[in-house]
Amino acid sequence: MEKPASTRQLRVAREIQKSLAEIIRMKGMAAWGGAMLTVSEVRISPDLSSAKVFVSVFPSEKQHEVMHKLEEDNKALRGELGGVMGRQLRIVPELQFLLDTSLDYAQHIDELLKK
Repeated sequence: MEKPASTRQLRVAREIQKSLAEIIRMKGMAAWGGAMLTVSEVRISPDLSSAKVFVSVFPSEKQHEVMHKLEEDNKALRGELGGVMGRQLRIVPELQFLLDTSLDYAQHIDELLKK
């Protein structure tokens, strides 16, 4: 069973989520092949050294392409995050991008209910 996140973890995760969302927004949709990206959640390890960043992609057909691009740009995004949050964190966490499929799941349930 996982230990619940501490107040500090939650606060740092929220700041990372806001900062990454702004960095992604500034790059524009063209950087992501015309897809719209949302940073839906960030979970950070207790030692603040790694962060799981959950992103949702619209339209969902571009998910694979966008996730590949995020992995390619991981170091650059982490560098930009360090520039924004450098004064608040001693170490900028390693970023692991994961696909948030909750919107697709909700859409699938909605379609099933309509039948």
